[in-house]
Amino acid sequence: MASMLLNSMRSCSVSHSWAMRFGVRSLSATAPLQAQVQTKSKKTLARPGVKNIVLVEGVRTPFLLSGTMYVDLMPHDLARAALQGLLNRTGVPKDAVDYIIYGTVIQEVKTSNVAREAAMGAGFSDKIPAHTVTMACISSNQAMTSAVGLIAAGQCDAVVAGGVEFMSDVPIRHSRKMRKTMLSLNKAKTLGQKLSLIGSIRMAHLSPELPAVAEFSTAETMGHSADRLAAAFGVSRVEQDEFAVRSHSLAKKAQESGLLEDVISFKVPGRDIVSKDNGIRPSSMEQMAKLKPAFIKPHGTVTAANSSFLTDGASAVLIMSEEKALAMGYKPKAYLRDFVYVSQDPKDQLLLGPTYSTPKVLERAGLSMSDIDVFEFHEAFAGQIMANLKAMDSDWFAQTYMGRKSKVGTPSMDKFNLWGGSLSLGHPFGATGCRLVTTVAHRLKKEGGQYGLVAACAAGGQGHAMVIEAYPQ
Repeated sequence: MASMLLNSMRSCSVSHSWAMRFGVRSLSATAPLQAQVQTKSKKTLARPGVKNIVLVEGVRTPFLLSGTMYVDLMPHDLARAALQGLLNRTGVPKDAVDYIIYGTVIQEVKTSNVAREAAMGAGFSDKIPAHTVTMACISSNQAMTSAVGLIAAGQCDAVVAGGVEFMSDVPIRHSRKMRKTMLSLNKAKTLGQKLSLIGSIRMAHLSPELPAVAEFSTAETMGHSADRLAAAFGVSRVEQDEFAVRSHSLAKKAQESGLLEDVISFKVPGRDIVSKDNGIRPSSMEQMAKLKPAFIKPHGTVTAANSSFLTDGASAVLIMSEEKALAMGYKPKAYLRDFVYVSQDPKDQLLLGPTYSTPKVLERAGLSMSDIDVFEFHEAFAGQIMANLKAMDSDWFAQTYMGRKSKVGTPSMDKFNLWGGSLSLGHPFGATGCRLVTTVAHRLKKEGGQYGLVAACAAGGQGHAMVIEAYPQ
């Protein structure tokens, strides 16, 4: 086992050259709860002849550790709760929505189009079409941008987008041989045929296929990839633990200060009312240091404490054309502006989506890093965040791997994930994107900023970024 990291690094054609170029970057474990952002007079990103599309409202169920309060539910139960919370908060008529789109990753086979099942369960008109998308950790981002596309094309005026993930009860399959036997049994016509098939079953056939957060193309788990990435960029265990402590500490402060306004209370059937996330657990560096590596043993640096945890939860947002929102009497939260999707090598650059997507979306919007007042990056792993920050701060990486003349630069930590992130708040794969966008909108209003940027990595070596503009107060 001790040779696993060395073998992984040898198999990575760029790892040694990366490691030589990226030194250790210290990160304070504390940060101000609110960035000192002054309201600035900047140009608007509105364009002549292009519809302004706005975020009217965003909500989410509390994000809970899988196997806790939601354990007896199904995914559509959580999605329905988020949709009902959105209806309650906005008062939007149930027949005023033109379309509903949901993102999810690990589908429940009984409700494969969870958007439709949840929408009808929440009381939306059965005349409203609904479909479900999947794009790993950016599934609800895809749901939102699909909504933007429908509105921009003139097909819709009001779309609900969201996402859900339920890790407490993931599908566990029989082995391939057992499945084939069972299907053949269903077709068998005679007793002799059935007995013959039953007699062919061996103990090995009964071994189940457990789901894993692993790449199909590389067979590597995301945690293993994160560990290799951290090593390639010279990210130390201390840096990762410091960032994780920062995330949990800021999330705790935001929760206690009432800043997590998107969280709705949810009466869990047969249980109590849940009103807050339960994975926020500030710790000390001494406690963090006691944990052993979770993926590459014994020399890895990624642990359970500096990784995002398996989470159950759902989110929902109401997106409209500005004209429609104002006509219905709403005060939008923010404009949804430019966005991009990227993809790269899923083996050695699996989690570098923010590095690739950030400069592209800034160029589309005509902005620079210094123009951005609020950053919300998805925290899959502390090592993934730190590796992206180092890649973004490297001219060499930009020139060698991105075909760019120079680096895009790194976000100021005074503007970065100031209310916690996926490491602390939780990461229901299909629901996180909506949380990121809604948080940017809320932070822009709270901190007096004008532009926010969301960025996230995803399985398959994909990524996403979006620019959000504050709505005039």
